[in-house]
Amino acid sequence: MDIRHLEYFTEVARHLSFTKAASVLHVSQPSISKAIKHIEEELGVSLFYRSKHLELTDAGKAVLENAKHVLEAFNNLTSELTDVMDLKKGEIRIGIPPIIGAAFFSKLISRFKEDYPYVQITLTEVGSKKIKQGVEDGSLDIGLICNLPIQKGNFEIIKVINDPLMLIVHKEHPLANQEAIDLSDLKSEPFILYRQDFTLHDRIVEECSKKGFHPNVVCESSQKDFMIEMVEARLGIALLPGKVTHSITNQDIIALPLSNSKLSLELGMVWKRNKYLPFAVREFIEMSKGFLP
Repeated sequence: MDIRHLEYFTEVARHLSFTKAASVLHVSQPSISKAIKHIEEELGVSLFYRSKHLELTDAGKAVLENAKHVLEAFNNLTSELTDVMDLKKGEIRIGIPPIIGAAFFSKLISRFKEDYPYVQITLTEVGSKKIKQGVEDGSLDIGLICNLPIQKGNFEIIKVINDPLMLIVHKEHPLANQEAIDLSDLKSEPFILYRQDFTLHDRIVEECSKKGFHPNVVCESSQKDFMIEMVEARLGIALLPGKVTHSITNQDIIALPLSNSKLSLELGMVWKRNKYLPFAVREFIEMSKGFLP
């Protein structure tokens, strides 16, 4: 049994399909079948039920759990050796929620690229839940998670931003001339709200409930630009992080602070605990600690 055999096995177990695993790994299906058979003969157990649908046996589940640890340890080893060979190259895969975009840490990325021009930074826009999953399964090195706290568990966390939400309305809206707005003033307003898979969606609904009403949601989105356009079209009001509202250049949009409100965008940077971090990722994290507010 070798590492390649374990890789083949885990891919088949992930897809429960020899055909899909062969496609992902770019190898022939007979090669994968031969590797699985070799593991089964060496361990003296069957790894799959080969019926109408492929299923893991109990032994297969046990092998899969341990194979993941072996492959992670092997990947950690190869990553560390790569760092020893060349400390200036690498890749950092970062997940960011689309509602904030890269604006919150674009200066940090720019500074990092100045020091390490050959390090590739790949940004992936997905929701916080998928970011957490990506950091967990290793498809992302670092994630920006909205609205801490999350259960630390397998994660290391540093707080990045606590940015109070502000109300945006069209300049001709009756509330546009107010100095500050209480949430209770919005009970009859149509809300342009974040999608339900965003933690801020639940936080806003929760705070409105405390004020005695449920928001009248007329549209849900994950894109801040779309939400701003909806407000510009006078289709509703929206609550956005202060840093986002300050960057709005549209003269038809008015941003107002919320009074007596605990609503804010809490942003934290997370990475997986007890996992070897490549040099480039470690450097990015260290620079983040001293650079971000």
